[in-house]
Amino acid sequence: MFTSQSRAALGITLGAMLGAAAGIAILVSPRALAAQGSVSGRITIQERADAKTPDLANAVVYLEPVTAAGAPATSRAAEPVTAQIAMESRTFIPHVRVVPVGSTVEFPNQDPFRHNVFSNSGPTEFDLGLYGRGESKGAALRKPGVFTIFCNIHARMSAFVLAVATPHFTQAGADGRFTLAGVPAGRYTLRVWHDRGGTADTQVLDVPGSGVQDAEVRLDARGYKAAAHKNKFGQEYTATGRDRY
Repeated sequence: MFTSQSRAALGITLGAMLGAAAGIAILVSPRALAAQGSVSGRITIQERADAKTPDLANAVVYLEPVTAAGAPATSRAAEPVTAQIAMESRTFIPHVRVVPVGSTVEFPNQDPFRHNVFSNSGPTEFDLGLYGRGESKGAALRKPGVFTIFCNIHARMSAFVLAVATPHFTQAGADGRFTLAGVPAGRYTLRVWHDRGGTADTQVLDVPGSGVQDAEVRLDARGYKAAAHKNKFGQEYTATGRDRY
């Protein structure tokens, strides 16, 4: 049984504990955290007459913070990751990938012949050299931007990697719909990129704590024309290189 003195002491102890807990609650109160919501919407692509859009999932969507006046604001990228684009049946899979700047992209060769992955049209260049089946080599993408990826052996192979300096990025689904979760309230530039539709006219979004659910972006691919590229030496691919495999 508790005496009157022990009950008083216990009351003091509990009161101190509750006070400490209340103090902790104040330290992590919502006032210290920015309200977060999601930004979702849909991307469409305007095609030539009667043409369908089979590749909406290649669209990359990302948000860049801006000031109240619309000027770019400081943004911290997500932590770098190691991503993968495989080579199979003379195809890069997937065709498009988005990663935080500073990430490494590995290119495993799953074909029974050699490939030579290179990029000479992005923010920086790299050349992974020739390597065979079961091998993998990677490239670190230390600058933001669009890296166009080719194979020096197979002229029809191409892929794209976007390295972005923001934690708020995603790719659209096959239906063109997208969701960016955990976006703090604030003002952002919404950017959308697609390898056939280019970059959409940027739009500034004021994102409240409840988020945005109806962003609409329309890209225009009517002027797109597939263009042949040169090999890593700036020369045309030879007939042997095009048709050997």
